Amino acid sequence: MDLHPSAQRVVEAAAQLGLTIAVTEFPQGTRTAVDAANAIGCTVGQIVKSLCFTVQGEPVMALVSGDNQLDERKLAAAFGVGRKQVKRADAETVKTATGFAIGGVPPFGHLRPMTIFVDKDLARYEVIWAAGGTPNAVFPITPGALTAVTGGRWLDLKRQE
Repeated sequence: MDLHPSAQRVVEAAAQLGLTIAVTEFPQGTRTAVDAANAIGCTVGQIVKSLCFTVQGEPVMALVSGDNQLDERKLAAAFGVGRKQVKRADAETVKTATGFAIGGVPPFGHLRPMTIFVDKDLARYEVIWAAGGTPNAVFPITPGALTAVTGGRWLDLKRQE
């Protein structure tokens, strides 16, 4: 079966990074972490949410465990700036920075280089699932491979209730 062109771009980006991935497309959709976990049959925590923010106007990526909410104060602290300098990127900024639409943003293969942080809670799992370029495409990856190919730094990103 042919992959959607955006999903194929993710497969090709992975190959350029020395990684072979198997993207699976789910007709029911994987736009949210819960949708993805239900489609795959895994826990919500195994889903990688690719969240794009701007810090002082520059796009950055936070790869967050599906069962966590990102604490923007922790992201700000990682950059040594105040919380008000961190903003959720709008759809146009996400598309311009990554080349992908919200709901299908993969952790790599972006149009422009970005600082990437990886939620340390993703390390709890042997296999995690990341977006594969469209709102219904995902692929499995190990936490170690994720940080290796993204150059991401582990960080406690979880909002404490």
